[in-house]
Amino acid sequence: MRLVVTRLTQEAQDVLGVELRARDGEMLPSFTAGAHVDVRLPGGICRQYSLANSPLERDRYVLGVGLAAASRGGSAFMHQCLAVGDCIEVSAPRALFAVAAEAAEHVFIAGGIGITPILSMIHWCEAQGCPWRLLYCVRTRARAAYAWTLARHGERVRLHVDQEAGGAQPDLAAWLGNAAAGAHIYCCGPEGLMNAVSAQAAQAGWPRAAIHFERFAATGATASDDRAGSFKVVLLRSRKSISVRPDQSLLEALEDAGAAVPFSCRQGMCRSCEVPLLAGQADHRDFVLSDEERDAQTCILPCVSRARSAELVLDL
Repeated sequence: MRLVVTRLTQEAQDVLGVELRARDGEMLPSFTAGAHVDVRLPGGICRQYSLANSPLERDRYVLGVGLAAASRGGSAFMHQCLAVGDCIEVSAPRALFAVAAEAAEHVFIAGGIGITPILSMIHWCEAQGCPWRLLYCVRTRARAAYAWTLARHGERVRLHVDQEAGGAQPDLAAWLGNAAAGAHIYCCGPEGLMNAVSAQAAQAGWPRAAIHFERFAATGATASDDRAGSFKVVLLRSRKSISVRPDQSLLEALEDAGAAVPFSCRQGMCRSCEVPLLAGQADHRDFVLSDEERDAQTCILPCVSRARSAELVLDL
């Protein structure tokens, strides 16, 4: 879609709010709370940004864009070059981070710009009358995006400011320990925060199915930094057999073989390149498949994942 920038707002230090609408004023594709869109920018740059507004709104998409300290062009362009009236290419929304409607309580933990998908989830909770509470962690109060929106919720929102806490970490044990039976946890933010939430939830005995994470940067071992050996791939429908070298990703090998596989992030974070796996054992290195999906061995994200078996058979 070609959407027009209708409003730009400074939501906090280094956080830009971007409102997008259809040029003809028509309704936009619906989305669920926690969904994100791909935004294509000049220079072939494609970035994923979460939608921050209510999923009940069909007339606009609202993005919160944090200025990355080491921006490779995406957030820097949005902050420095984007202007009201500009048109940018935006994908239909995709939902990889979603609200569990059956949860007895929704326990949110956000760090920095990770507030954007969770803000949309809060809008959903309010519309549905579902109980929720938020622990929002920021380095300084000036970086607390959407603080004016969250302030009206009173004690349901707890703001942890590193600068004002003297370096003390947020009390995750207490925050999670007060949750109702049947609650679900949702966390988006820096890797350190998500690792701490994961460890605390595991220590407290939370079921893994009740813990949800949204990552905005790929971390840890991926095919790009630990590719291991070569392996064979059979493309069943194309009747081709290809080899994946140790120095290339499966996606790159498929592209070299002329297989048309869509992609977006190339970091194992968006599922755009997901391919059905018919046989073989994948070495899943993505950040989005559930444990059940990994165990089932019925799909693979070729941008980062490889093979544990000598051969993979794909439905391509």
